Order: sequence, then structure tokens, then C-alpha cells
Amino acid sequence: MELIVKALQVASKAHRNQNRKGTDIPYISHPAAVGMILLKAGYGEAVVAAGILHDTIEDTNLELQDIKEEFGAEIAEIVAGCSEPNKELSWEVRKEHTIDFLKTASEEIRAVACADKLHNIRSIIKDYAAEGDAVWKRFNRGREQQEWYYRNLVESLGYTSNFELLKEFQLEVQHLFK
Repeated sequence: MELIVKALQVASKAHRNQNRKGTDIPYISHPAAVGMILLKAGYGEAVVAAGILHDTIEDTNLELQDIKEEFGAEIAEIVAGCSEPNKELSWEVRKEHTIDFLKTASEEIRAVACADKLHNIRSIIKDYAAEGDAVWKRFNRGREQQEWYYRNLVESLGYTSNFELLKEFQLEVQHLFK
């Protein structure tokens, strides 16, 4: 549990002053929720900690070397696998890279990525119920592109195996984009 607490502390500090897209919800709620999803699904401390840290190198000033020094190579590798390699590329290129990469990524990387996307889709479902189609305006790409991305993620994550979190994610994607 010490590793998870340390990950929460590091992620909280790194994501301070950030909010979830289009809301006033503190960003740390997302990585914490990803960690809880992984913990509930039975993953070990290292995977849970990586889930909590999954956005740090992509969205904060922390670098992969910082994660490696603080948490070790295993967690750093999972975090790196859940991060987009180049934010300067177009949305489409970045998302296609993620879809392709996750097909053959390690089970740990796929679990963290799935928990991340599962929490995101649940947040969209909740916001859609409250706001309707206006929810799509907060994204760089609208409903059609989001549907394309999430449906392809389901397929990609299930390319080598079907795991419990993936089943939950698939149901939520079907629910939102029915």
C-alpha cells in the first residue's frame, strides 16, 4: 500500500492546478479513479501505482526518468506505454498509434490503458446524461471521431486476450454509442 500512497502523492503534486477537460473537477480525481478501478479488478500494487501515474509524463512536468528513479523500471515502462509519444502530431495520428500499440502491448499496459479509458467513458456517459450533445464540444474531435476511437480501442485491447476490465469497457462503449 505504501507504493500506492506514494504514487497518489506524486500524481497529486504533479497534477495540481489542473482540472478535467471542460469541468472544474480537479484532475487528480481521474488518476485516483483509474487506480481504484485497477485495485478493484485485483491488480497488484505496481499496476495500481502505474495507473495513478499514467498521465504524469504526458500532462505534467515530470519526465519518464523521474518516474523510473522514484518507482522503478517496471512502473516507468507501464506509464510510458500509456503515454502518447508526441503531442505535436495530429489527433488522428496519435490515436491510430495508440490503437496499434495496444494490440500487442503487455498485459499490464493494456490493463492500465483500459482502466483509463473506462473511467473516461464513464465520465462522458455521466456528463452526457446531464448535458446531452453539448458534451462533445469539450473534445478536440466530436462524437463521430470519439466513437471511432473508443470502438477501435475495444477491438485493440481485445486483440490478444479478453479480460474482465475490457468486458466492462466494451459494455460502456456500447451504452454510450448505441
